[in-house]
Amino acid sequence: MKSLFPPESFPDSYDSLEKIFNNTYNGIAILTLDGNWIKVNKSLCDMLGYSNNELYNMTIENIIFRDDLGVHAIKYERLMQGKIDRYRVMQRYFHKDGSIIWFLISVSLISAVDGRPTQMIWQFADITSRKLNQDKLKLMLRVVREQNDRLSSFASIVTHNLRSHSGNLGTIKEFLEEEFEWLQQNENFQLLTTAIDNLEETVSHLTEVAKIKLVDSSELESLNLYDYVEKAIYNIAAIARNTNTTIENDVDEELYVKGIPAYLDSIILNFLTNAVKYRSEDRKPKIQLVSTTQDNYVILRVSDNGLGIDLEKFGDKLFQLYKTFHTNKDSIGLGLFITKNQIESIGGKVEVASEVNVGTQFSIYFKRAMIESPSEIPVEA
Repeated sequence: MKSLFPPESFPDSYDSLEKIFNNTYNGIAILTLDGNWIKVNKSLCDMLGYSNNELYNMTIENIIFRDDLGVHAIKYERLMQGKIDRYRVMQRYFHKDGSIIWFLISVSLISAVDGRPTQMIWQFADITSRKLNQDKLKLMLRVVREQNDRLSSFASIVTHNLRSHSGNLGTIKEFLEEEFEWLQQNENFQLLTTAIDNLEETVSHLTEVAKIKLVDSSELESLNLYDYVEKAIYNIAAIARNTNTTIENDVDEELYVKGIPAYLDSIILNFLTNAVKYRSEDRKPKIQLVSTTQDNYVILRVSDNGLGIDLEKFGDKLFQLYKTFHTNKDSIGLGLFITKNQIESIGGKVEVASEVNVGTQFSIYFKRAMIESPSEIPVEA
């Protein structure tokens, strides 16, 4: 077998080159342009379980997984045409014990003095563990998607049926009230009325939660953040005036985010109404909205000088369903739960910083929409 590094050509460095060739961690092979072995190093022999003599006496096709025989074809053609200098492919091989090994193979040419290609160098990196983990992850993701689809269908069915039953109970209650007026003074009937009202409220909450789903990127629109903030401020103008609350919109007018109009409306409105609701009576309420950018995100920061939240005590429960942290009688612990899920469903996230009796700042991360020539994007009134 002709050596890749003939001693007569490199008398001083031959031993060093041979050691480098044989002692590299990855497998290395020299092949003819037709794909036959010329020389293999020890690492490749160890990876495949064959001795070098065994490999020299078999063609490479004998140990390639059948479905992967043609993976080199297109890139190899481009390499020989001089369109690329090297390429990489993933290919499966059979180990001597019959198991399958995934290799990431890097291919380049060895050329003669006149530039004519004469041989190929293939470098083999064993990526079997990585591929198995990727396959497991793909399987897990598929299972999760299927479970989510089933849960979504289940939630839709349950909320639909509960809505029908609670509606029927409410109708029957009204019929009874009309037919037997004395029932309105009956303590048990009053308890029944309260129970039906609570059931209808719970069904309404569950219906809102069931509506939330992961939004496909193709459904996202480019929305002007400033315009949506202005709209939300306008919608709570009466509440702000009645509570003497100052709201400042310092959002960059040129920033666009990826979102669903109804979701963006709901997200901003919920943070604003919460800031007003949990204001402090010790100082004039003030809310400020500012924007920054970070990587591919637009960050909307909503800051207030209200009651604040004890994050050490409630931080891990802040966005959970039916969790409340103040004594407001109309607090039900639904708004932040829905809002967080809406943010995440359009590819964003939310962070919070807060100090009791100082104020709270929510940082909402939206995926940034790149607009080359900003144009007016209508915001529904």
